[in-house]
Amino acid sequence: MLIKVKNKDTLIFDEFIFRCAVGKKGISSNKREGDFQTPRGLFKLDTVYYRDDRIKNIQTKLNLKKIKRNMGWCNEPKSGKYNSLISIKEKIKHERLYRKDNKYDILIVIDYNLKKPKPFKGSAIFVHLTKNFNGTAGCVALLKKDLLILLKLINKKTKIKIY
Repeated sequence: MLIKVKNKDTLIFDEFIFRCAVGKKGISSNKREGDFQTPRGLFKLDTVYYRDDRIKNIQTKLNLKKIKRNMGWCNEPKSGKYNSLISIKEKIKHERLYRKDNKYDILIVIDYNLKKPKPFKGSAIFVHLTKNFNGTAGCVALLKKDLLILLKLINKKTKIKIY
């Protein structure tokens, strides 16, 4: 099962075609931290994180974790915790997962640079929510209704191909 992101605004899974957004500066084979580009390649999907105060009854075969107020994702390349879930009590540069806006009410971690992460190759690459399809910092973004449909359809063997 394969999710295809063929260009900057289309995500395809089986017969479903969804409008999406990618990095503000497009898709790149040479992703760098902070470059506003989405990495090109074939990737596994990891955990789904969600705000249980905003989203109820997610139907998915992927692993689910509730987002707590103290959760962050380390984007400090020189840290030993680079590109991983952290407690924001730590004094490390990070992306806050518990946000006032709705961008991270649901997110799927894309397995990009996760295992033995290389510093400066990019971090916090997710499929997350959008309302306006403006470019992202490097993620893939979908409308809430579309991400909920996608979560019902995919499983732990599903991969995402960005090209």
